[in-house]
Amino acid sequence: LSPDSRAKTLNFNVGVLGHVDSGKTSLARALSSTASTAAFDKNPQSRERGITLDLGFSSFTVDCPDHLRDSGGQQQYDGLQFTLVDCPGHASLIRTIIGGAQIIDLMMLVVDVVKGVQTQTAECLLIGELTCPRMVVVLNKIDLLPPNKRQSAIEKMTKRLHKTLESTRFKECPVIAVAAKPGGPEAPEPEEPQGVPELIELLKKQTYLPKRDAEGDLLMAVDHCFSIRGQGTVMTGTILQGSLAINDTVEIPVLKVTKKIKSVQMFRKPVSGAMQGDRVGVCVTQFDPKLLERGLVCTPGSLRTLYAAIISTRKIGYFKGSLATRAKFHITVGHETVMAKVTFFGLPPADTEPTSSEPSSLETPFTFDREYSYQDEYVSGQKEAASGPDPEQWALLELERPVTCPALCLVIGSKLDTDIHANACRLAFQGRLLHRFEDKSYAETSLPQLRIFKTKHKEGQVERVTDDYSVIGRSLFKKETNLQLFVGLKVTLSTGESGVIEGGFGQSGKFKIRVQEGLRPETKQLLSSSKKKGKSGGKGGPASEEEPKTESQPVSIHLHFKRYVFDPHKKMVQS
Repeated sequence: LSPDSRAKTLNFNVGVLGHVDSGKTSLARALSSTASTAAFDKNPQSRERGITLDLGFSSFTVDCPDHLRDSGGQQQYDGLQFTLVDCPGHASLIRTIIGGAQIIDLMMLVVDVVKGVQTQTAECLLIGELTCPRMVVVLNKIDLLPPNKRQSAIEKMTKRLHKTLESTRFKECPVIAVAAKPGGPEAPEPEEPQGVPELIELLKKQTYLPKRDAEGDLLMAVDHCFSIRGQGTVMTGTILQGSLAINDTVEIPVLKVTKKIKSVQMFRKPVSGAMQGDRVGVCVTQFDPKLLERGLVCTPGSLRTLYAAIISTRKIGYFKGSLATRAKFHITVGHETVMAKVTFFGLPPADTEPTSSEPSSLETPFTFDREYSYQDEYVSGQKEAASGPDPEQWALLELERPVTCPALCLVIGSKLDTDIHANACRLAFQGRLLHRFEDKSYAETSLPQLRIFKTKHKEGQVERVTDDYSVIGRSLFKKETNLQLFVGLKVTLSTGESGVIEGGFGQSGKFKIRVQEGLRPETKQLLSSSKKKGKSGGKGGPASEEEPKTESQPVSIHLHFKRYVFDPHKKMVQS
């Protein structure tokens, strides 16, 4: 085969998602003719349990359907290769699913026809929504339904699924019923799967020309690594972006090593190169396969290691809890999942006024030039209005360990420590990476530039008037407060005047306020009357009657300021 035989076959990646034990692997096996190296549960732990533990890959090739043959433009395809990316269903492996989802062109959601939609099925749907434009639902295990009730049961389940999918981006998606392995896992092989040829036809109908781009830095997700005697080490994986060719130098960023590509294969056929969306085996020499079971390979220097990041955030609707600032979440970014402390922030109230009724689709780009307001938690649109879109907001992620990832990748926050069997969605929020902090000491060097503020309001009372232009206040500060920090800050009196704090007065936290434009007569009246009445009781008069009148309205003092959360000097700022 000549090296350019690759041009004739279009590779189309189908992600096979579904609940544990819904029969994904059997379905992939039934669909597949050529299994790539990673396929079908080679993991011993997985064999014992009969559950897939790694992103297995396998493929089969069919004739190219007409609608693709004509739309090929400059590239004429005669074959269509489906690469099935079997994404694990267990909870702890959400991370792997997200890893594989970045190059999936079509989702195939496998649902056990008897059990219907289960928690993990819902999570799979979410991941699908985040990463993929099209989906086909496969109702598996129809052999378990009694033949006389089979048709009605399938129709009922199809209706239910359409209802579930109504509010997602897959609302009209096709549903097809099959039995991938009649008789279940224990059955001897010979029994023919049911509905598989029809499924292949349906998949062919759903294909389109995926946008593939050979430009940009190479990023390849490696899922297996093994050595071949006399050849070298083969890394198999899928190209997420860019392209590669024989003799290219690539970097394995986790290990900080670079290697030269000796040969490239696509499904056991030698090729000279490959590009985004292709599934390849790449051979390098003098590299111990044990060092890298899975991970990323890239153009040297193109991946960055980050210690913290700023992301756009959107809460995932099915997540039940609130998203609190300072809480820890599992953050999946690129191909890694790491714990991080999250701080949510948004636009200051004045900037968030909706200009039109349209939902904001990230109109405000994040920038260090703007100020943001600190949030105790993620703010949902549901709270403010009946059901508006969530206001725009961002999050600072402070990672527990550094992570290597591509520039603009998808980020998903989840609570993976939630009980697997609790019927609850564990995916909490999603977003895109907007800014990375690549300096280990980012908290000192870069965070102070991130101007997220908290607004503070303190209230005290006027104790007495000293002259027409100044009053003494109390109860605004604790005795031990360093009043020097507050000198020069503006305050307002409840009677309307504004003044400036001039300094402390005495030792008990009292302070002096200078009122620039002078106290109004009625304010002085108010303050002197409340004082005199208190005194008159002491002159031997009948104090008991006078006493209640001392409760005349005291004048309160209001101090508003903001503080930047990451300002090392904790300075108080007034606009």
